[in-house]
Amino acid sequence: MYKSSLALAVAVGVLAQQAGAAGFIEDSKAAISSRTMYFNNDNREGGADQRESAQGFKLDYASGFTPGTIGIGVDAQALWGIHLDGGKGHHPANNTFFPSDSDGSAVDEWSRVGANVKARISKTEGHLGRALAPNLPILVSNDSRLLPQTFEGGIVTSKEIDNVTFTAGQLEHAYGRASSNGTGLSVSGAFRDSNQFRFGGADWKVTKDLMLQYYYSNLENFYTQNYLGLVHVYPIGNDQSFKTDLRYFDSRSDGKNGQTGFAFDNNGGFAQTPGEVDNKTWSAMFTYTLGGHAFMLGRQQVSDDGGFVWLNQGSVRDSNGNLEGNGGSSFYLFTDSMVNQFARAGENTNFGQYSYDFARLGVPGLKASVAYLNGQDIRNKSGSGDYSEWERDLRVDYVFQEGVLKGFGATVRQGTYRGGGESIANQDQTRVIFNYTYSFL
Repeated sequence: MYKSSLALAVAVGVLAQQAGAAGFIEDSKAAISSRTMYFNNDNREGGADQRESAQGFKLDYASGFTPGTIGIGVDAQALWGIHLDGGKGHHPANNTFFPSDSDGSAVDEWSRVGANVKARISKTEGHLGRALAPNLPILVSNDSRLLPQTFEGGIVTSKEIDNVTFTAGQLEHAYGRASSNGTGLSVSGAFRDSNQFRFGGADWKVTKDLMLQYYYSNLENFYTQNYLGLVHVYPIGNDQSFKTDLRYFDSRSDGKNGQTGFAFDNNGGFAQTPGEVDNKTWSAMFTYTLGGHAFMLGRQQVSDDGGFVWLNQGSVRDSNGNLEGNGGSSFYLFTDSMVNQFARAGENTNFGQYSYDFARLGVPGLKASVAYLNGQDIRNKSGSGDYSEWERDLRVDYVFQEGVLKGFGATVRQGTYRGGGESIANQDQTRVIFNYTYSFL
């Protein structure tokens, strides 16, 4: 971590000498984003409920590139969260909405600053720093709370071949969506961490309607993962289309995984060695779009030997020894829903969603959706039998299209989750979110 911070500081110093170069300043972009969020999580089983609100600010700056064969630039990000309401009794320990104070209540505020140095050669770009936010099949940066999750490391993206995008990199630390401090990289349920998450892959746009994907990733001493994806859009006619989206993951153990100290729950899996990663998961989604209507149906199957595995630092302590705010993560499956994830060992999930864009009725900016997921055949860790779970999610979004409030957005989300079996807590969750972004460069 110290080596990468030193390299970043040196690179920023070099850039400061070239700040006047054409392109570096002229192509710069800067924006400040505001997010106000009310979060209500009602535990129906009698556990501690959560009712909190907070204000978040995010400042993003992205320079252009210096002229020459190798263009150099810098990206920077500053985050600031302010707690508005929700006392000690409504702020559960180890939550991922806002950090906790020593008395168990939320802290008044928290902040984080990060930056990346970037370089461009031809159609290839590299980014090195601690403000990376990848959106890839094998790693998705989470932005579902007040402020976003980021990572430290390096990522290279190349488009030298027409219609093909190559991506590769290595990450070393994660910065949680409610934390000022970094942690090593890990998975849900594990208390050990790793500082090497390597990945690479390609997106191939075969035709304008068909894309194929392959990615490989390796979290040292935890797992390796291969991903295959296919996305096809069939234009049926005027204002009609049928989309097919297929995703397949094959995850295996790596290094010390399964050994003492590196074993973890792995979503209740039944691998030969407890905690060993051994999983195959496939997911398919089909969407029919007609005007403002979109009808989606899908199916997902998780193999019995182990649950689906992905980066999640929720059980790992940060550089100050704190557990708070590090958890919360996203993954590239259709069942990564509002409350639950439907990715446990043996789980077979049917899901569907209906959404409507009210622009077709003369109300641009207004959208609504309802989704339902039902998971069956989940393996109990005790081996006492299978169980099931379901979730219903409602969402309404509106963005002002004109006037003094142009660009101001409001979102209301409500999720109802019910399940049976071990470690399952029924929940009703409500989120109210207000977003606004102002670009001043």
